Amino acid sequence: MKLRLLTVTALVLLAGCSSKTINFSQGAGRPLAQGGSAAAVPEGCVYTPTTGDPSAKDVGVPPATPKAAKATMRIATNLGDIEIALDGVKAPCATGSFAYLAGKHFFDNTKCHRLTTEGIWVLQCGDPAGNGTGGPAYRYETENTGAPYSRGTVALANAGPGTNGSQFFFNYKDNPQIGPDYSMLGTVTKGLDIVDRVAAGGLTAEDPNGAGGGPPKIEIVLQTVTVTYA
Repeated sequence: MKLRLLTVTALVLLAGCSSKTINFSQGAGRPLAQGGSAAAVPEGCVYTPTTGDPSAKDVGVPPATPKAAKATMRIATNLGDIEIALDGVKAPCATGSFAYLAGKHFFDNTKCHRLTTEGIWVLQCGDPAGNGTGGPAYRYETENTGAPYSRGTVALANAGPGTNGSQFFFNYKDNPQIGPDYSMLGTVTKGLDIVDRVAAGGLTAEDPNGAGGGPPKIEIVLQTVTVTYA
């Protein structure tokens, strides 16, 4: 399935219709929704296994009761290190999922596959297939939605309600035009200059499907990813 992140003109990033759509997919996904609810999940998180998806990388399913605590995600890339403060209080299920996947080396040696330089400004990563179609063999609900996607924030791509997986996007500029449909994961505390460098390099080519954006000219590879709780 393909995660998408739609247009800017329509101000609806997942189902917009403008001259150019920007697809932020997790397997196919869109960007996050901020603001909404955010507390711990006393009843636990629901990670629903998927079947029959050839692009999924099956590493099992995370525990249903992740910590409701802040955490740090450290990404060692071929261009330098990036650190993200994860909001495990407002987004415990997303944070728990990323901690689990990092522990399984799910992200190791994966490329950031999509950069957008028009309409919205994001760099999308986290797909083991490297083309926007991949993710883990489970999905989960959106949380922590509604806030503006400002420069330095990180959110989850999705393909509609209940389809969060492993794909995420860096906002390297303010993106107030993105609607509240994507889970806010956290904020970059180190290495945003690396994302800026990749963005400044532009695209190798536009997405041939007309979804907007494309692979960045400056290749960025997530070599290792670790998540530690505070």
